[in-house]
Amino acid sequence: MAADCPGHPDALGTSRTLVVDPREHPRIGTMQYPETLPLEDHEVVLTFDDGPLPHNSNQVLDILASQCVKATFFTVGRMAQAYPEGVRKLRDAGHSIGAHTQNHPLSMNRMPVERARQEIDDGIASVKAALGDDAALAPFFRIPGLSRAEGVEDYLASQGIQTWSADFLADDWRHISSSRVYDLAMKRLEETGRGILLLHDIQARTVAALPRILHELKARGYRIVHVVPATSEQPATPTEPQQWQLHPPSETVAISHWPKIPNFVFAATDPLPAPALSDSYWHDDWPIPVAETSDRGKRRGVPPPRQAPWPRQTPLLPERAAIALPAPAPSVFEMQDRLRFALARASRPAEPAIAAGPEREPDGAKLVAADTGASRRTVAGKPHLERVRRASASDAGGRVTRHATHAGRRALKRVVQVRKRSV
Repeated sequence: MAADCPGHPDALGTSRTLVVDPREHPRIGTMQYPETLPLEDHEVVLTFDDGPLPHNSNQVLDILASQCVKATFFTVGRMAQAYPEGVRKLRDAGHSIGAHTQNHPLSMNRMPVERARQEIDDGIASVKAALGDDAALAPFFRIPGLSRAEGVEDYLASQGIQTWSADFLADDWRHISSSRVYDLAMKRLEETGRGILLLHDIQARTVAALPRILHELKARGYRIVHVVPATSEQPATPTEPQQWQLHPPSETVAISHWPKIPNFVFAATDPLPAPALSDSYWHDDWPIPVAETSDRGKRRGVPPPRQAPWPRQTPLLPERAAIALPAPAPSVFEMQDRLRFALARASRPAEPAIAAGPEREPDGAKLVAADTGASRRTVAGKPHLERVRRASASDAGGRVTRHATHAGRRALKRVVQVRKRSV
């Protein structure tokens, strides 16, 4: 606690220690996962990545010690091999130590699973070797660059290792000023109200911004929580499931989306009864208002027709019932005289067409108009066909037999057909 910080009575201090079981909650951090640490309002967990780097990491340790603040460090295996003394300083100061792969690759989400496992295993082995005590390494792991991958997360969970993401960042790995690091850290903390803050102890800008961040946390009433893994001697802190959510659903505050329901099961699968005709509002005794046109334009209530406007229901036949259709009557196939005569005439062989040019026909016939009859047709050097017929009738004393008239009409009709075919 802050009161137990010797020489610093106004220190921020560490408000409490949270013991977690990695197997019960294998993934935390709302930037990528549904759950986060079960923190109360205005509680913060400080985390640092990529160390140790003696010059900057040692300054971070001194700043935290001056405020009696405990944090969690995710150490790179290659850095632990180069500076094993820096890893042991973290342990001696009482901080939690997790792993951060061997070489800090930013492609854990793209590399083969076998290679990702090798990065994880080698990083853990390097940190344990630097500590000299396997129990000193917490089963905490953070993927470099937060480049999550399902295969990596599944492997960590199978090893009983908890995957840490974050709830908000300060962007201290970017080329920004220390004041900008401070501004982002406090602004995003105010937006979330609590959570896991991700920083980097190897960055000089983080070293410059950290004292101001801790001072402002104290001024705004924030409290620091130290997270350690559960052991047989130290069981996990009792919590409720909703405490692992950054914004748990409330009975008084409406949520903006439907909650996810895993393993949805229907309460009942019985079919619902089909609506009957009597369930509708078309009852015989009810008057239905129908708009009628009258002098005054009033609407009157008139009773509906006795029969509903939709088809009546008919009983269904059994599945195997034989369906008997009525046989057609012989009169259906009887053919009328007019239709029989037309079919017989259509079955006659067509007369051969007379080849002619587009402008003239045989015997010097010239086409005068395409839409006229035989009376508009002329023959070069010969009298018109109609005049020839009249002259023949005149020479016979005006007597024209029925056979001659019929023959003349047939010849006239043939000329018209030849004209149509040539067109």
